[in-house]
Amino acid sequence: MTEYLGRGDARRSMTLLWGRAEPPRRGPKQGLSVDAIVGAAIALADADGLDALSMRKVGERLGTSAMALYTYVPAKAELIDLMVDTVLGELPTEYDRTDGWRAAAESCAQAGWELYDRHPWILQIAGARASLGPHELAAHEAQLAIYLDIGLRAFEVTRTVGAVASYVRGAAKAVADARAAEQATGMTDDEWWYARSELLEEMADFDWAEQLPATSRLAAEHVFEQPHRAPDDATPYMEREALDDFAFGLARLLDGVEALVERRRKEARAAKRAARRATAAAG
Repeated sequence: MTEYLGRGDARRSMTLLWGRAEPPRRGPKQGLSVDAIVGAAIALADADGLDALSMRKVGERLGTSAMALYTYVPAKAELIDLMVDTVLGELPTEYDRTDGWRAAAESCAQAGWELYDRHPWILQIAGARASLGPHELAAHEAQLAIYLDIGLRAFEVTRTVGAVASYVRGAAKAVADARAAEQATGMTDDEWWYARSELLEEMADFDWAEQLPATSRLAAEHVFEQPHRAPDDATPYMEREALDDFAFGLARLLDGVEALVERRRKEARAAKRAARRATAAAG
């Protein structure tokens, strides 16, 4: 089930996100805190997914009841906002641009990939809305800073950040989906493929070169074959492919950004030359 950020009471959620909530004045004194509740919720989601998250289960993890939690966090909706902002605090707040903006962009994308790998439940939360918490804003600020002052226009900076973030999230979801499919079916990607590949040839009884010429041409280049791996490599085939696809796709995406940067630089140089000519002509 897809969850959404910002479904709870706006003021109560923002108060908790920014640490402005006053300590509860009523209810049982269980030695709880907002941080402890959020930490337990994250551990639960890491272990069992977001579908397993409930105030009752978080309370059980802390050795107390759901009612005891409500004096600190009003509901699950606000709790999810806090969980997301907390894990976003694991992201760097600055990326080194000593080796150029592209190296910084690659580091940023890798950090995002690893965050999703540690907390795949984030992918069950729609990315359409923000939590507007301090860690989320800091992470976004760090991403924007990568592309500042490299020649892009203002709107191109924000759209580039959005495009890269969407790419990283989509690539990470492919891996999360592959893992979830194995858990749901009890069948690895390798087992699934081998069980169906022979059946496909049996069922699709036609001239492949005629019916699927592009597929056939690429198959002749062995692009669809599973690569050989070491005997102790237990990484599922689809997961290995997703990792390779991530690196390839990111490189091509940044190639495009690099081409845009170079185009803007050429335009800037041309504008300066035109300005000098106009000044000389006026003089």
